[in-house]
This record gives sequence, structure tokens and C-alpha cells, in this order.
Amino acid sequence: MDSGDIKKIEEIISDRKMANSFFLKNSKVYESFVDLEKKAFSDGELEKRYKELIAIGISIVINCESCLEWHIKQALDSGASEKQIIEAIEVGIEMGGGPATVSARFALKVLEYYR
Repeated sequence: MDSGDIKKIEEIISDRKMANSFFLKNSKVYESFVDLEKKAFSDGELEKRYKELIAIGISIVINCESCLEWHIKQALDSGASEKQIIEAIEVGIEMGGGPATVSARFALKVLEYYR
């Protein structure tokens, strides 16, 4: 990972925090979305960490770098291991086919960033 990768990840984090703060103050729709997210990712029959691993696989398929940054960090914070995250990335690669390997490369950089 080079300095450009680190800068990109840190810009994603900064942009998300800024937008989150703005929209929480100014948007009832966004506030509802955040509530939905909290409910969707709370422990239930599936623990939060497994839900985050699912989200990592989906993020690979839809090529969402911001999603990858968020869900990899949340997965780590929820107790997922690096090997579990790699397996979730692998499932995303299989489900997304060849183009998903591009998202997988970014996911690996995010994982390295948080090591």
C-alpha cells in the first residue's frame, strides 16, 4: 500500500464523518436510514460480525470502496478475524466474477490500513 492508498482511505473516512454529521442535523430520511442500519446490523440470529462479513462480500460485488472501508472496520471491531474477512472477500469475488477482483484489491488495502 502506498501513500496514495492511505490518503484515499483517510479521505473516505473524513468525507463519511462530515456527511454523516451534516445529514443527521438536516435530514429525517438520513436519520431513518441510520436507524435502519443500526437495526439491520444489531445482533440477532446472526451476530453483528457475520452481518458485517456479508456486507463486505456485497461491497465487493457492487464495487463500493466507502462501504468496504466501513464494513471492514465494523467487522474488525465486532470480532471478525483477518481470515474471516479474507473469506468474505473471496465470496464477493466468486459472486461478482472477474470485475470483483478490482474491488477485492481495494478491500485488502483497507484491511492492511487497519492492521
